[in-house]
Amino acid sequence: MTAHNTLDNLTMLMHRYDGVFVLTDEQVAKCCLPVVLNMYQLSLADTPTLILPAGEEHKNLSSVQRIWDFLFEQGATRNSLLINIGGGVICDMGGFAASTYMRGIHYMNIPTTLLAMVDAGTGGKTGIDYTPQSAEGSIGSLKNAIGVFAEPVETIIRLELLATLPAEQLLSGYAEMIKHAILQGRKQLDELLEYDLRQTATPAFGELIRQSVAFKQSIVEQDPHDKGLRQILNYGHTIGHAIEALMLCKSKVESQKSKAEIRNQRSAKPHGYCVMYGMVAETYLSHLIYGMPAEVVSTLSRFMLENYGAAPITCSDFDDLVQLMLHDKKNKEQGTIVCSLLQDVGKPVVGQPITIEQLREATEYLCSL
Repeated sequence: MTAHNTLDNLTMLMHRYDGVFVLTDEQVAKCCLPVVLNMYQLSLADTPTLILPAGEEHKNLSSVQRIWDFLFEQGATRNSLLINIGGGVICDMGGFAASTYMRGIHYMNIPTTLLAMVDAGTGGKTGIDYTPQSAEGSIGSLKNAIGVFAEPVETIIRLELLATLPAEQLLSGYAEMIKHAILQGRKQLDELLEYDLRQTATPAFGELIRQSVAFKQSIVEQDPHDKGLRQILNYGHTIGHAIEALMLCKSKVESQKSKAEIRNQRSAKPHGYCVMYGMVAETYLSHLIYGMPAEVVSTLSRFMLENYGAAPITCSDFDDLVQLMLHDKKNKEQGTIVCSLLQDVGKPVVGQPITIEQLREATEYLCSL
């Protein structure tokens, strides 16, 4: 459940457990954690807290092992609660660690980014990125490849935390809101495309967040384990996840080079940026396969360029992207790539097989922008 909670509600919830533990990362610990602790009259001295390195590159099994070790060392039992305070990485990874510790303890999320508020904080999808040993060196880490479905007992959304975010993080979350809107209908999409993103500290923006979260929750409630309808929420993510994984892989390699060597190299982009790039490419696929109006493709492309910039890939990346997509967990058959597409705004279709030729054309379109 997502709500604007009072101190009394949180205190009542925490009193159900014999131990309460906090998970966060270094970045949140600096800018958000003091704010959250003050909101709920919590103290680091009284609440055992694990602070992990920040970043998608740390969303892996090694970090989960650190969380498990922390819970064991602190004496957490099956009647303990883990509070995840952070963005999507912390919410996803903390949820996974809690859901597997002693076969599952309760967890709650306090998302500190817009992305986590409208995406990772709700829905019960937990997980980490993973690179199969057999594929090391040939593909990057596969997004959310290992995980479980496990709902948080509570997700607390506090709009005050948006004030701590840089513009890039707001845009990252806004891409997921755009995704929800294009799945709903023209009215919702036009409202977001025309909204002044400088006005995020307003009741109007809070209402847009509420609507976005409510839409996602309505889909999750109908298909909690992602067997059918919920797959519409994967729109933009087949290509988007591949771009994100490729950029993370390249960024890791380039970080080992000298400054002179990487001066003009590409760096990893936030998750929401990659989703936006993926949505543009998959909207083009929707036009190619289902006749999605070309006007929607051009409008979304223009919005991307104006707010997110050009996609950080070239046509020479195509083969690497295909390899990543062939390992996408949404694929039903080996050697087949599937996408969730749109017949039109508000008319999603799930499980559409994509040919290599169609994928190449969509990638070339994205790279041409």
